[in-house]
Amino acid sequence: MNLAAQASLAGRAQPSQAHGSALTRLLWTWRRLRVMGAPEVAWRVRQALAARLEAAGLGRAGVVAPRGNTGNAWVAVLPRDFDPAPYREAADRVLAGRFDVFAMRDANLGFPPRWNVDPKTGTEAPAVFGKRIDYRDERHCGDIKYLWEPNRHLELVSLAQAWHLTGDEAYALGCRTLLNSWFDQCPYPLGPNWTSSLEHGIRLINWSVAWHLLGGEQSPIFAGQEGERFRQRWLQSIREHCHFIAGWLSRFSSANNHLLGETAGLYIGACTWPLWPESAGWRAMARATFEDESLRQTSPDGVNREQAIWYQHAVMELMLIAGLVGRANGEPFGRDFWDRLERMTDYLASLGDRAGHWPMLGDADDSTIVRWDPRAGSMPYRSLLISGVALFGRGDWRAQAGAIDDRARWLLGDAVAASFDSAPAMADRPRLRAFEEGGRYLLGARFGQPREVLATFDAGPLGYSEIAAHGHADALSLTLSAGGTELLIDPGTYAYHTEVRWRDYFRSTLAHNTIEVDGLDQSVSGGNFLWLDKARARCLSHSLDGPVQQVEAEHDGYARLDDPVMHRRRVSFEQASNRFVVQDNITCAQEHRLRLCWHLAEGCQPVVRADGMVVVNAPGVVMTFHVPAAQSAAQLLHGRDDPPAGWSSRAFDLKTPCHLLLWEFVIKGPVTLITAIDLGFEARTHEPAAATPAAETPA
Repeated sequence: MNLAAQASLAGRAQPSQAHGSALTRLLWTWRRLRVMGAPEVAWRVRQALAARLEAAGLGRAGVVAPRGNTGNAWVAVLPRDFDPAPYREAADRVLAGRFDVFAMRDANLGFPPRWNVDPKTGTEAPAVFGKRIDYRDERHCGDIKYLWEPNRHLELVSLAQAWHLTGDEAYALGCRTLLNSWFDQCPYPLGPNWTSSLEHGIRLINWSVAWHLLGGEQSPIFAGQEGERFRQRWLQSIREHCHFIAGWLSRFSSANNHLLGETAGLYIGACTWPLWPESAGWRAMARATFEDESLRQTSPDGVNREQAIWYQHAVMELMLIAGLVGRANGEPFGRDFWDRLERMTDYLASLGDRAGHWPMLGDADDSTIVRWDPRAGSMPYRSLLISGVALFGRGDWRAQAGAIDDRARWLLGDAVAASFDSAPAMADRPRLRAFEEGGRYLLGARFGQPREVLATFDAGPLGYSEIAAHGHADALSLTLSAGGTELLIDPGTYAYHTEVRWRDYFRSTLAHNTIEVDGLDQSVSGGNFLWLDKARARCLSHSLDGPVQQVEAEHDGYARLDDPVMHRRRVSFEQASNRFVVQDNITCAQEHRLRLCWHLAEGCQPVVRADGMVVVNAPGVVMTFHVPAAQSAAQLLHGRDDPPAGWSSRAFDLKTPCHLLLWEFVIKGPVTLITAIDLGFEARTHEPAAATPAAETPA
């Protein structure tokens, strides 16, 4: 947002609010500039000038008549082997104006909804030139995540699926009504839905899926004069979307998963609708950028460099959809691309426990690229394993993947079931344990069996690129499950653009199973998606085979203090006794206050004993902590609001109390802290269930 626009908007606020907002914005801008090099600054200046010219009417998409044939769907024969009932039910809810938007379930947004209104706060964003809207400003856009989510048009796909499976004309006409209302309320290039190329990219992907499900050029919604007018209107908006993305890509320090979503959307859009003189250029540029960035943003060992498991999943989904579209349209992606996707699936498989739990590493916003299955409770990570079994013939993932789901069938066609079934299952598959470039290490035993033990250890980078936007200050953190029961957890994310206090907490060092020094985070935050001074972690050694497994690493996040502090952690696992020994070595010269944190899953019930031991009872498992009483007495924090401590967030904008087991120490020089964690298995009469908190607290 330029300074003139900031001044104009600030002038409508109360003086104190405007002054505070201006200072906050200037501070954020200064911090953001700190992580930019001269080329990025120059590029951003050029982008700002281009936006000014476009606001004046120069360089816009223009109206060009479409010519030629549309492209092929992602799969040769669209699948039909589904129970139509859940799709009819989902479509009926959309037509009734009932939407699920993050923590708002079954919200009455109307049909069609008000597309420029944040459904959470009721704030209506201004209908001004989109590229000059500061969507981060809650006063003018509310919670932008809530505003943008319905505008991705996941519900359009639900309507199209229902028509494809039932032939009920009401669902096809509902698609036309929904889109016409969007064209009316969101004219190019005005309003909050013309600000972000990522949103355009995801919207184009959903439009492409819906277009094919509705029958493409032969769709009944294009019949007659009204249908032809609608067709021309939709195609013109598609052209405007492609033009917008091509000229407004995320680059330099912003070129993370956003660039992947933008170029995937542009590529799929140009493949689906190669109808304009620029289409071939858009398609070639988007394909080359997407393929190159997919390899750049994920390390060769399969760990996405954002260091966030939800974004690992989102990038895999983009790669899968774009790869299938490319294959169907005669330009398959290269071997390196598919090999990288297979490695990413291997990493995902390694992190999951036998009950289908994955640690909530890094940021997660629960956003979906395409809502293939409208039913609640679908498991996206497990579903990616299902696709991987069918695509790569990896029978070693089959047991963990479970049964074929609807998402895999939509993506790969009705024949996917035969491909999945033909992959031989392997009950005791070898599991990758060391992801050295990604910095993730696994300790444990008996994977996939009733007495499985699985721990993940983080010795990787904070995040990706200069800003490390989606990383958390979690160096040397540990998560743990046993027998499919979660014990030590990463508490998740909860908030993004709003609820700054909670955003800061959930990505803080205190909110992870590691050591906090002097009440400070390991890395210095510069804003919601910006880290300034970043902790550097490195693995010193690891030995993950044999009866005693071990990994040792250190980070320098507190070397910035006047009296530099180094934290080195060694984690050992004794397979025969199911014992973990965590040795924390703190090197310093002066006095410091340490807090050793262990976050327990919601189903855990801890008891602090008089002798200083802590016994934690969980379904089928007993976990015992031994920390010498002379060092410190354990504290239990549970759902504390001010300051926040003892919370878990299993879904975006929802949180529930959990137990934080905390030891505090004041040290005066180097110290070694030793924590022993013993696991004992009880007789289990039923299989563990996926974690579902009993009660959650919305924002």
